[in-house]
Amino acid sequence: MRLKPPFHVRLSCKKAAKMDGLLFLAHRIPFPPNKGDKIRSFHLLRHLGTRYEIHLGAFVDDPDDWQYRDALKPYCASIKLLPLHPRRARLASLTGLLTGEALTLPYYRSRELGRWASGLADTGQVTRGLAFSSAMAQFMPAGLARRVLDMVDVDSDKWTQYAPTRRWPLSWVYAREGRKLAAWEARVAQDFDATLLVSCDEAALLQRRVPQARHKIGAFENGVDAEYFSPARDYPNPYSSDALGVVFTGAMDYWPNVDAVSWFAERVFPAVRDAVPAAQFTIVGSRPTEAVLALARQPGVVVTGSVPDVRPWLAHAACAVAPLRIARGIQNKVLEAMAMARPVVATAQAAEGIRAEAGRDFILAQDEAGLAGAVIAQLQTRAACPQARACVLAHYDWPRNLSMIDALFDAAPAAPAILETCPA
Repeated sequence: MRLKPPFHVRLSCKKAAKMDGLLFLAHRIPFPPNKGDKIRSFHLLRHLGTRYEIHLGAFVDDPDDWQYRDALKPYCASIKLLPLHPRRARLASLTGLLTGEALTLPYYRSRELGRWASGLADTGQVTRGLAFSSAMAQFMPAGLARRVLDMVDVDSDKWTQYAPTRRWPLSWVYAREGRKLAAWEARVAQDFDATLLVSCDEAALLQRRVPQARHKIGAFENGVDAEYFSPARDYPNPYSSDALGVVFTGAMDYWPNVDAVSWFAERVFPAVRDAVPAAQFTIVGSRPTEAVLALARQPGVVVTGSVPDVRPWLAHAACAVAPLRIARGIQNKVLEAMAMARPVVATAQAAEGIRAEAGRDFILAQDEAGLAGAVIAQLQTRAACPQARACVLAHYDWPRNLSMIDALFDAAPAAPAILETCPA
């Protein structure tokens, strides 16, 4: 979705004195903060920019994102953006079948980025580094005073979950990727000074897999701009006057999202529609696939494509749904709906890692009948969920959560408390 970021995120802190340099490597340009990984990477970048001179290296996989280069300049001392063409990258990734490595690594491989990063380290322009996602660890120069990896999710587990959902040969490819990427994740978790995950559940999974690096693995949770995602604002109603909105938000070219809305629209929503004829299932998100667009042929299903602002769709919905069957890490779509005080009906996979109480802060439902019943109940009551917003305010504040990582970049060898908060 094309969510216009809050204006205040464009402001930067003026640097009063020369700071140490920090190499920030991201698999996708960290702007605009309008989808899961870019929300997290942008807030990390902005926070670290108050302490260090940031040298940003990132790929651009969406041609529309080139326009945001100038928006990043206030936060960075230098910027190296490289185009990534998904079709070419997929072909390049197949070399991993010959080399025996995870296909993810050659997908992002770039000699140019590697030379640029090494040059910054060799000339002393950077003394610390953060790699955002395990794929970017391959470009982080050795010898920096501190090297931190924000792995975000244990992506290998996601590939392992994908495997049984696909036919051969994709099932074999995905299972192989799960194994090979797990080996890479274990290697870099041991190699870096600290490895961060998006939740304690993710951190505990990696700790179990790499017990020898357990003391270097921790989590810092995402945040939500609760001022921006506020139910107190006056939003125009995007729904027709006779519709009762059930909304899903997310990037609609991302396969777990496609699977989620397809399952919900085809197997759950007909029962909802039978009970509540005014129900409208609205799928809000950019780049919907053909499979998603085809769902709009069903009665009561609407596919919006990209929208300038997702908040009206949340604010005027009777409830939000997150019927994910495959998921890793924290689902920002759930947190944003909760911040808007919307009732959220979610599967266990979508709610995993979120510090919220089922039955109070969100509604947990797993099978088709449970999801349908929970949604019908929300459509009939049409009540807000102020306790959901209270949960977000209590646990998902960006400044507080980000401040926990500062000690990771200090040269002191002692493990900061953040690495002790998620016991295995």
